[in-house]
Amino acid sequence: MTGFAVVGDWGTSRLRLFRIEQGAIVARCDGPGIGVVGREAEGAFAETIAPWMADGAPRSITLCGMVGARDGWVEAPYADCPANVDDWRGVAVRFDWRGVPFSIMAGLACEDADGIPDVMRGEETQIFGALARDPSLAVGRHLIVLPGTHNKWSLVEDGRIVAFRTMPTGELFALLRDRSTLGPKVEMTDAAEEAAGFAEGLARAGDAKLLQSLFAARTMRLRRGRSADWALGYLSGLLIGCEIAEICATLSGADGVVLIGDKRLSARYAQALDARGIASRALDGDDCALAGLGFMGEVTV
Repeated sequence: MTGFAVVGDWGTSRLRLFRIEQGAIVARCDGPGIGVVGREAEGAFAETIAPWMADGAPRSITLCGMVGARDGWVEAPYADCPANVDDWRGVAVRFDWRGVPFSIMAGLACEDADGIPDVMRGEETQIFGALARDPSLAVGRHLIVLPGTHNKWSLVEDGRIVAFRTMPTGELFALLRDRSTLGPKVEMTDAAEEAAGFAEGLARAGDAKLLQSLFAARTMRLRRGRSADWALGYLSGLLIGCEIAEICATLSGADGVVLIGDKRLSARYAQALDARGIASRALDGDDCALAGLGFMGEVTV
């Protein structure tokens, strides 16, 4: 085997692979998501990694995310919360692939007080990576938020993920934008208008009346001359603001809030949290994912 390792995050919408040589990331390649390839995952992976395999087989491959889902490549189990990094790593699926040691990391599962189950795949890698990169997060009680299609609000206590809640805000926004009469089906052209709509949506969310407030995305265009960009921002601000109002009532007592993920979306959540007097700080999602997969260098590719 050659002197490089491969780590990656294979989610629903895309595959991200990183080539590591002598403790540094030297290359990156992207491929289709599990949601696209489904049961053809192995073939899609082989095609994506083929240029690197031409240099010789890597010494190891480690993947996290939806690759381990029931409809992914090889199903990986869930570690039950509360779970620390060793509990999580201990239930990874390991096998041989074309002579290469291959690991697919597990997900996490928990239940709320009413017995409703919740799961995550991929986000736990970023959380444990954040704890590795910032040891202060492994002490005390912290709320770690991963904005995305299905937002994860995770309570971490002394290095263990003790509970989390999934809020499908991103998916709901996409449905309202693309498949309802409330969201204009246009690409954003005026960032200032969109930002103004977002701020007004946040302000409206302070009353926590989501259903009553949603239709204003349409009527404010019809009767007040608001733009399509304003309406998109309004829907986003209203949904995020109501999400924060709801979740903060159930996950409380943390020493602080940490946001992990896309910079623009994390900034939106920071703005919404600040509107409620809650301070937050942001960490890079790729950086945390790679740390969770065992790479502790700087991400440069």
